[in-house]
Amino acid sequence: MPTTKDRTSRNRAASRPFALWREVLTAYAAPALMAGTAGVVTGQQNLAVAACTSIAGTSAVVAFLVGTWLRHGGQPRRWTTTTPRLALTAALVITTAGAAALLGWFAAQWLPAHTTIPAIPWLERLRIDLPLSAALATTIVTLRWRSTTTASPT
Repeated sequence: MPTTKDRTSRNRAASRPFALWREVLTAYAAPALMAGTAGVVTGQQNLAVAACTSIAGTSAVVAFLVGTWLRHGGQPRRWTTTTPRLALTAALVITTAGAAALLGWFAAQWLPAHTTIPAIPWLERLRIDLPLSAALATTIVTLRWRSTTTASPT
């Protein structure tokens, strides 16, 4: 008996509209649960705290910003729908992860050196937490958004 392709999952994903609030909620909850569980299981209290603050918070903010930018007021930019999915995702990931890395460096290095904020250990976590969370959230939101849009004819 020949195997058949399951087309129902693709049609269901394509028919489901992109809901920004759902993406932001998922972007917060998923890393908070996963990293929080890992922190509790391994006994790393700082990871459990970071899971609900810097990791999940960054993911939610990035998901909101990227999702808002992609939707562009309900009318997506033409190049975002015609650019190959992987190229668009890579460009956005590099941009958001780079911006988040700069923000992490700023918080960990510049703030303690130039302000009265002490150099505390959780500031150092931001160098890894921010770009990693931004990259993951950007990838997921971009791919999910593209699955709900269709490329415009040229």
